[in-house]
Amino acid sequence: AAFTSRPTITSPADVAGFIGPHLRDLQKEQFHVLVLNTANQVIRTEMVSEGNLNSSIVHPREVFRTAIIESGAAIIGVHNHPSGNPTPSREDINITRQLVEAGKIIGITFHDHIIIAGEEYVSLAEQGYV
Repeated sequence: AAFTSRPTITSPADVAGFIGPHLRDLQKEQFHVLVLNTANQVIRTEMVSEGNLNSSIVHPREVFRTAIIESGAAIIGVHNHPSGNPTPSREDINITRQLVEAGKIIGITFHDHIIIAGEEYVSLAEQGYV
């Protein structure tokens, strides 16, 4: 694809519109990463974890691996809540904080962690966790 045809991410609504339709009706929880370039354009998306109804555990190594390989500038984490409840759990908040710190260490910004729950979404950056 041409460089200019890549989706540009400027807000959590852009992320929800881009990947949300793929996550809305899943019965398992999945965690995806969007790898962005310096222009905030999506250069790659990848599922890094799939779990049971309410548990999709991720580790920084898995989350940042693709960004390192693709020379990404930033990452946005996205996962679904099959229950339909968009409220972040303590685990979601802890993982977000861990990924922010890991990103600082390796020099790849962790922009946001977005939870998709049906037609709704929550941005942990907007809630002050990033």
